Amino acid sequence: MTWLAAASATVTPESTQQAVGYPSLFLLVLIGALVPVVPTGALVSSAAVVAFHQRAPYSPALVFVTASLAAFLGDAALYWLGRRGMRSRSGSRWLAAIRARAPEERLAQAREKLAGHGTAVLVLSRLVPAGRIPVMLACLMAEWPLRRFARGNLPACLAWAATYQVIGIVGGSLFEEPWEGVVLAVVLTVLLSAVPGVWRRVRATAG
Repeated sequence: MTWLAAASATVTPESTQQAVGYPSLFLLVLIGALVPVVPTGALVSSAAVVAFHQRAPYSPALVFVTASLAAFLGDAALYWLGRRGMRSRSGSRWLAAIRARAPEERLAQAREKLAGHGTAVLVLSRLVPAGRIPVMLACLMAEWPLRRFARGNLPACLAWAATYQVIGIVGGSLFEEPWEGVVLAVVLTVLLSAVPGVWRRVRATAG
């Protein structure tokens, strides 16, 4: 059993975290793109905090690549499923889920912006909380092919991953303990996601 003990000694807690953490991050962000109820921004920020406190210099880069790739593949899969639903006479549960998360007012705004600015709207939609689904539905209704959607969505996913990673790095740099940075990063992402809803309520009340 000497060889087993030696092998165990070479596996550091940090390498174990990486072996488990990156696949978990990829899977959770992918699921969050398909089922928009998982707080993927908070996941990326939390992973960035942990990566910031690790000794490996490439850890933040791996978080960025993992998060952006998972978001891109998840978006592409959901868009493909939505296109199948648009072509089907009976629709699909995926298309129904997309429609349910795109109120008529926001969908109308997304279609107007998409007509005027094209793929640039995809980048903004990824950065604005709850903005992704209305724009995706607008692309579906405009009958964009998957290739065109993917071409515009790639920089959107890169910008999204970079934004939430910066939030995590800022939170991680303020504290010595990673868990403190994770708490701050989660609070910041929750506040950011709540701002559009609060602003809409304020406008509705003022109007």
